[in-house]
Amino acid sequence: MSAKKFNIAVAGATGAVGNQMIACLEERNFPIETIKLLASSRSVGRRLDFRGESIAVEELTESSFKGVDVALFSAGGGISEKFAPLAAEDGCVVIDNSSAWRMDPEVPLVVPEVNPHAIAQYKNKGIIANPNCSTIQMVVVLHPLHQKYGVRRVVVSTYQSVSGTGQKAIDELDLQTRAILNFKEYEKKVYPHAIAFNCLPHIDVFLENGYTKEEMKMVNETLKIFEDDTIGITATTVRVPVFYGHSESINIEMKENVTADEVRTLLEKSPGIKVVDDPENNIYPMAIDAAGQDLILVGRIRNDESIPNCVNMWVVADNIRKGAATNTVQIAEFLVKEYL
Repeated sequence: MSAKKFNIAVAGATGAVGNQMIACLEERNFPIETIKLLASSRSVGRRLDFRGESIAVEELTESSFKGVDVALFSAGGGISEKFAPLAAEDGCVVIDNSSAWRMDPEVPLVVPEVNPHAIAQYKNKGIIANPNCSTIQMVVVLHPLHQKYGVRRVVVSTYQSVSGTGQKAIDELDLQTRAILNFKEYEKKVYPHAIAFNCLPHIDVFLENGYTKEEMKMVNETLKIFEDDTIGITATTVRVPVFYGHSESINIEMKENVTADEVRTLLEKSPGIKVVDDPENNIYPMAIDAAGQDLILVGRIRNDESIPNCVNMWVVADNIRKGAATNTVQIAEFLVKEYL
């Protein structure tokens, strides 16, 4: 890490991901000279703790980024579309967690374990995009396999926690669960159907091709990150009644001969991954174990017996940490070390 210190801002500081960004900056001892915590006018007056200090939340305005070196954004796509270019004009590099800039050809889409070289493209617009949470955990696992064996096709089904939608969804799952267990009526505000004791094969809006926007994010973002549009990818994304942690069933067909044991050995040596794979003793990745940590857990690794050169696996990660906040801070670490 650079000995130099930097002026940092966190936009959307009072949200779940914003709070985790602040925690990650502290946990990872990021070299900070000053920090600004920014949110909407509704949050002005709140105070958040950082390194033993109580810091007042400031209103996010057009002049918030003067003198700021790096801004971590987690305030929604509309806010990012408006304020990220303004921050860049003031010489601040924005690392954005929304979907606003991910597919902009001039904006790098980065997972540090996979494509840190792309960070150099920040000079185009002064913006770096953080991928979708479900994309991040998948590409970290696919990357070493693609490098060694060549990935031909991926079939992924996700089981995504409600925290991916935000605090209101967390509250709705809590309230619906309590209501159902007590034989009471419940409200459906965040999702079109009850999420408690249910699974919804519906994340984001449906598109003309029958896929949801979330499913196509996984497809398009993966191809951009790998800079390889020859990989076939199809996704089904499902919201499940879990508070934290996204799970994915991934079927990976490769171009070269490969066995499950070879895949397991390779992943055990790959950065950001922890292999948890001892099914005989009921040991496999679970959302409850992934919550609160940054490693991506991989297990249930087995040969697909229906097709050659193909394996199945179960991949779990904390969507708020590695799927959002930690990945953003890791990008910032690489940025300040190599470019600022």
